[in-house]
Amino acid sequence: MTSKAIKKQVNDYLPLLSPRQQALILEMIKSFLNVDNDGKRITLKQYNKEINDAVSRIENGDLVSHEDAIKELSKW
Repeated sequence: MTSKAIKKQVNDYLPLLSPRQQALILEMIKSFLNVDNDGKRITLKQYNKEINDAVSRIENGDLVSHEDAIKELSKW
């Protein structure tokens, strides 16, 4: 199906949806595009804290090996 045909179908079907359904469709489209809904970003201070916390956990051995992660994922 061509992009033009898809746009036409979306334009034809969208008005048939309730306002709530239209809002849900919009949120789904945004999630596909990884759009941040609230626009809030963490500060550089918070970012650095999260990095330092992660490094500390690794240094303390609080981690999962690649092999163990693969084993867990294979159970899904």
